[in-house]
Amino acid sequence: MERPETFEEFWPYYVSQHQNPTCRKLHFVGTTIAMGCLAVSPVVPAAALAAPVAGYGLAWIGHFFFEKNRPATFRRPFYSLAGDWVMFKDILIGRIRL
Repeated sequence: MERPETFEEFWPYYVSQHQNPTCRKLHFVGTTIAMGCLAVSPVVPAAALAAPVAGYGLAWIGHFFFEKNRPATFRRPFYSLAGDWVMFKDILIGRIRL
């Protein structure tokens, strides 16, 4: 893939890299855990450090073992993070199925 200049150009590629339902589920669970970690971090500061480990850790397991591809995070970290949030929202509203 050529380097996209906008998120709108990146989004179709991001979706194409998340075809496996288990990979999507791991992304969704990882993002949910990461949000929980950030929510409790004012009381338990170490939880803020656990947030990216949970989020990226589960997502990368999904890519390496189920999707069998390389996470987009390695090439486009900011667009990839934005894509994760859009995919999370789309799963919540039923636009993307688990």
